Amino acid sequence: MAKVELKQPIVNEIKGLFDGAKSVVAVDFRGLTVEQDTRLRKQLREAGIFYKVYKNTLIRFATQGTAFEGLDKHLEGPTALAVSKEEATAPARLLANFAKTADKLEFKCGIVEGEYYDAKGISAIATIPSREVLLGRLFGSMKSPITNFARVVNQIAEAKSA
Repeated sequence: MAKVELKQPIVNEIKGLFDGAKSVVAVDFRGLTVEQDTRLRKQLREAGIFYKVYKNTLIRFATQGTAFEGLDKHLEGPTALAVSKEEATAPARLLANFAKTADKLEFKCGIVEGEYYDAKGISAIATIPSREVLLGRLFGSMKSPITNFARVVNQIAEAKSA
């Protein structure tokens, strides 16, 4: 069997990951201990993020002709991909939080909702709160004026009845 035929299932696996992905973040994991890597994988798995190390050439083959071709120019050295099909900012946010305790983990680049970002861009995206947090803030800001208005109306009613 030719080498190309042996590698095609892996390329197809990577293409399958990219299909419907909201974001893909490439990281350099050199220098992480086994214990750190195990913790990172567990955190990402619990958040519904797929994380795996692939050969750079196989990633290049999988990205050809897709919206993820921007990853190609950063595929040097060990590369791990973190892929989310649910929340666009989750991989960047979780990896950035983990990098605070493991300084060897470095962003290479990423594609978030079809847009390419370099390492600095991905770091900026990592600061965006999750959808649930943003919705909570929105509802909290909408509730506050209504609550204050109700309190004032109640105080006026109490003052008139007294």
